Amino acid sequence: MDAKQWGVYVHIPFCRQKCFYCDFPSFAGRERYWEDYTGALCREIAVRGSYYRQLWGRPATIYLGGGTPSVLPAKLMAQLLTKLRHVFLADDKAEEFTVECNPGTVDEAYLAMLWEQGVNRLSFGVQSFDDELLRRIGRIHSSQQAAEAVEMAKKAGFTNLSLDLMYGLPGQTLAQLQASVKQALALSPKHISIYGLQLEEGTAFYRMQELGKLNLPEDEVAEAMYDYMTEYLPSQGYERYEISNFAQPGFASRHNLSYWQDVPYLGLGAAAHSYLDGQRWAALADLDHYMKAIRENRIPVEPEEPATAAIAMEEFCFLALRTARGISREKFRQKFGRELDDLYGTVMKELFAQKLLADDGRCIFLTSQGMKYGNLVFEKFLLDEQDF
Repeated sequence: MDAKQWGVYVHIPFCRQKCFYCDFPSFAGRERYWEDYTGALCREIAVRGSYYRQLWGRPATIYLGGGTPSVLPAKLMAQLLTKLRHVFLADDKAEEFTVECNPGTVDEAYLAMLWEQGVNRLSFGVQSFDDELLRRIGRIHSSQQAAEAVEMAKKAGFTNLSLDLMYGLPGQTLAQLQASVKQALALSPKHISIYGLQLEEGTAFYRMQELGKLNLPEDEVAEAMYDYMTEYLPSQGYERYEISNFAQPGFASRHNLSYWQDVPYLGLGAAAHSYLDGQRWAALADLDHYMKAIRENRIPVEPEEPATAAIAMEEFCFLALRTARGISREKFRQKFGRELDDLYGTVMKELFAQKLLADDGRCIFLTSQGMKYGNLVFEKFLLDEQDF
């Protein structure tokens, strides 16, 4: 029996082209780093991974994200997956082993290799099935390639497939979103994530917006897009289990749920974050610094500033409220030794009256209206340090 419920995240900080909206720690044009980075990452897995495997047992989930993990050549990806299996799984299998893929970077042989290496879930970053929109946001694939990638994955053996879509994109119409959602559903994925565009500082879109060159949908159009997806997907059998995520019964992403349910996870690779024994850690983001630390047998992570009691409680509430289940009173009591209602009773009463929050006796959770205005709810859960 495994000693502890936990997960592993592996960061691949490479992509073929940086999307115009992306502020994740990833780099295009760094092919010269691929082999050395994979070697360094395998060494980190052997050292840090082995430690936590011995300490906590087999992880329930393994997730390769980026960047674009599938940009790695098949030989390097197989080397990495072999190391992950050897260290974390031995002859067993992960309950959920996910690799993020860009449809423009995979073929039948690559997907077959992933399946043979024990990967059992793929997350395809599709974003839209409109080719003009794909070009406008900096994606390297076409809608046809996205559909073909899904079919090739099924042929390779995958049944647990997730598709990412976006709304609120420059020039996007409600009709375009509706068409993309229906094309996605025609491919029968088990899981769909739909994210609203966020303008993050440092991205190409942020700079374009500052220059007045970004043609974003009007607020009422973006709201109509939100309303459409949150009503249509459940009607098609996709349960909304988190603000931006929908899944057929039994196919919610266990790894992503761990982030929102206070489950520890080990982050491996440059810029990866970990949450271990209540402490958050950040790996060195600079590729050269990360690989140098590995060569010198140094652990390439640094602890983030310890959270105060108030911040820890706020974070616990924010993350839990993102899920359909919400905040468990019992888990809050066990973790902090305080009663949720004692700290947030007044706020909760206000949000109940506004029909943004609901209560089933054990948990408080966002209503459908509350999910729509989640940020307003989250603000109400900020605590004053003088209360502690």
